[in-house]
Amino acid sequence: MVFTIINQYEKGVRFLLGRYDAVVGPGFAWNIPFFHDVRTLDMRVKTIPIQPQEAMTKDNVPVKIAAVVYYKIVDPLKVVMAIYDYNFAIAQYAQTAVRDVIGNNELDFVLADRDKIANEIEKLVDEETKDWGVDVSAIKLQDIELPEDMKRAMAKQAEAEREKRATIILSEGEFQSANNYAEAARKLSSIHGALHLRTLQTLATNVSAEDSPTHLWLLPTQIMKFFESWKK
Repeated sequence: MVFTIINQYEKGVRFLLGRYDAVVGPGFAWNIPFFHDVRTLDMRVKTIPIQPQEAMTKDNVPVKIAAVVYYKIVDPLKVVMAIYDYNFAIAQYAQTAVRDVIGNNELDFVLADRDKIANEIEKLVDEETKDWGVDVSAIKLQDIELPEDMKRAMAKQAEAEREKRATIILSEGEFQSANNYAEAARKLSSIHGALHLRTLQTLATNVSAEDSPTHLWLLPTQIMKFFESWKK
């Protein structure tokens, strides 16, 4: 009789002369050479990368999808008895599920709602693999690659959208500025002499900013009013 050490994160399926005997571990598991055979399984969460594969969306846009599957063994006996290579089987079924789910959704939805797409794929894979003794805890989409012409089209659309927003913001600013000028003009015209003072302030600012000598001839407002009345 010999002992097999099974770690805390492992389980062992023991066979007696080719027939199932017991699920053992963790700890020491005894077995008789030539009579017992123990197959040890890791019960921790594992990952399976899904290599980039091409899929066609519902609106006929080809995309390449890369994903990763997270799963763990929940029933060691089923894993040993129900399927030969559970890693390979999960990977193949996940690839099929990715193509099926992508094919049932349009590109905009695929790009905008990755989590929903991943949840749909997870449900399909988990439903199929539950009889294998494994539990698929999550499937994450790592990358969605678009054709080059589609990337250029989307970049042009995004640029046009940015220009549209910039134009709207600029026009709103000009509209607000015009309203402010109109309001200032109304206030200046309602106060006697305020408009002339503003004019003088503007002239003084412009003249002081220039290097060349500038001569200004100012006339009293009474003279200007005289000429205006004389014209009438």
